[in-house]
Amino acid sequence: MDRTRKASAMATLSLTQFLTLDGVHQAPGGPEEDPSGGFEHGGWSVPFGDEDFGQYMIDVFTRPTAFLLGRRTYEIFAGYWPRHADPADPIASKLNALPKYVATTTLESADWAGSTLLRGDVVKEVADLKESLGGEIQMHGSGGLARTLLDHDLIDTLHLLIFPVILGSGRRLFSDGVRPTAFQLTDTRTTGSGVALLTYELGGRPTYGSY
Repeated sequence: MDRTRKASAMATLSLTQFLTLDGVHQAPGGPEEDPSGGFEHGGWSVPFGDEDFGQYMIDVFTRPTAFLLGRRTYEIFAGYWPRHADPADPIASKLNALPKYVATTTLESADWAGSTLLRGDVVKEVADLKESLGGEIQMHGSGGLARTLLDHDLIDTLHLLIFPVILGSGRRLFSDGVRPTAFQLTDTRTTGSGVALLTYELGGRPTYGSY
């Protein structure tokens, strides 16, 4: 296969991330999801889950050919979705049926059907996945893994769901020291409950100027 054909077949990697206005991504789905560090605001996204939001997430899950998850997000998903394996559910059906790759240095096994552990150099492993798979590999949550991959330009698309709430504490997606990166806004929508749904494509390094 020539390089042009190989490049066209390379998978893209997208990240769908729930964020507060102050950039927190920790435990959007419930108090028990991730209380680490004494986090007391778990479930902050739930009051905004209207019909517009639900349809947007269904649309997201029509596209993947595989999933890439960090250990913490994998364990949250694996504790829920295999027990809700309704083939008519557009989200459960994809998560349970499609390949799932888990970046981890601590898990010894992954029992959720279709799961593969990535235990080596995560940057090389993910680059190799993008070379070998087609379509769209989706990441959901997985903030620590996302920061690592952003630093190596391996995430092609960001779907940032910005919720109208400030928490003042919790783990943030874009922490100090993240690599300066430019993105291009390619889509914007707003749900009835006020969630901004923003899509950005990787744009290279930032440019600078002055007034």
